[in-house]
Amino acid sequence: MNSTIGDIDSQPDHAGTEESDAKDSRDATICVVGLGYVGLPLAVGFDQEGYSVVGFDIDDGKVETLRGGTDTTGDLGDDTIAESEITYTTDEADIANADYVMITVPTPVDQNEQPNLDFVESAGRTVGEHMSPGTTVILESTVFPGATREVLVPAIEAASGLTCGEDFYVGYSPERATPGDPEHGLRDVVKVVGGMNDEVRDDVADLYETVIDAGVHKAASLEVAEASKVVENVQRDLNIALVNELAMAFDGMDMDIDTRAVLEASGTKWNFHNYRPGLVGGHCIPVDPYFFIHRSKQAGYAPHLIEQSRNVNEAMPAHVSNMMIKELNRAGKTLRDSRVLVLGLTYKPDVADIRTSKVDGIIRQLHEYDIETIGYDPHGDNDLMRDQFGISVQDTDEPEFEKFDGIVLATPHHEFYDLDLEAIAGRMNEKPAFVDVTGAFDEEAVSEAGFSYRRV
Repeated sequence: MNSTIGDIDSQPDHAGTEESDAKDSRDATICVVGLGYVGLPLAVGFDQEGYSVVGFDIDDGKVETLRGGTDTTGDLGDDTIAESEITYTTDEADIANADYVMITVPTPVDQNEQPNLDFVESAGRTVGEHMSPGTTVILESTVFPGATREVLVPAIEAASGLTCGEDFYVGYSPERATPGDPEHGLRDVVKVVGGMNDEVRDDVADLYETVIDAGVHKAASLEVAEASKVVENVQRDLNIALVNELAMAFDGMDMDIDTRAVLEASGTKWNFHNYRPGLVGGHCIPVDPYFFIHRSKQAGYAPHLIEQSRNVNEAMPAHVSNMMIKELNRAGKTLRDSRVLVLGLTYKPDVADIRTSKVDGIIRQLHEYDIETIGYDPHGDNDLMRDQFGISVQDTDEPEFEKFDGIVLATPHHEFYDLDLEAIAGRMNEKPAFVDVTGAFDEEAVSEAGFSYRRV
């Protein structure tokens, strides 16, 4: 009973019927499938607006933690979870109660940078097996253009025996979550919405408008909405790649040209864009371009500029390590006898997530030169960091600097800004080096404290 792409658009419209008009009210039940950094805030947002919300996840431990009133993301707060009236469940049968199902499952790339939509397919089958006729299914996970129709819909149809456009309806609204950024939460970022036809899109847009203060943008199609998500991060990846390549080029010129000083001078022109070099980690920018590359190559076009930008940004961890190695060499130190402390192992400041951190690339390169590398992070889980990065991690309230030869400030958590640099330099070996990946510290202050200072 699978529908073709063209069939979906030709099916009778969902919105505008007596049934769908009823579902525009706060009486609608919403099921969010996947309670991670995207799904949980979404469930909470609709709960706060008075909807009946079911939060479904396959992780028993996560569901039990949420039922106990503990925030599993660290962004919402335990009180918010405890005060919510969300039904947290691992029971797939609860999906049947929903008028709208929102799928927010991970969409990673594999070791060959190919999109892995296994979680989307699995979620589609689960939803299809249990949803009721008339349900609207909205995918929020990042996918390549066409995936909602070509991957999600067949999975739902195969499991349900229902036909898309007649028995259920689909929309797409890409997540724009920014963990650790309270100024850009669910309500504060414009929501892009696409539907299998205009009527479904408008119905879904009306739904999201009840929880999004920043407004809703109605995309021309499902594919436009899908493409908008990957393109917004392709653009950022390209711009960061440019300044990263500038940083590597200036470093190779050996003329003491500070990239950030150059960018500051260039930035005095009114139309210069403000980007700074650094590591490109996270769940979106390093991943989404591969979705676009994959789809583009399927259509016969190789997007060379986008591919090259990925290569440049993936080379940055090794460049950071080489900066430290150069400083150790300049200080006359034997690399195999040197010790380096890496401050900050998570993928961005003031979050605990290490899953897509690029700091591991720095560590691998230092290890290739037999440099002893120790880590410290006040936010990440020490056991997880030891396993992922393969290094010793200081399990102390404050970092310990005794007998180190260098510091790599990889992720500038707010706790690091109060460090007494002069006292730290005094506890380290002679001629200590300080490599500042994000340029968080003032060069003059670090140098006066007794370090040789380099920033990317």
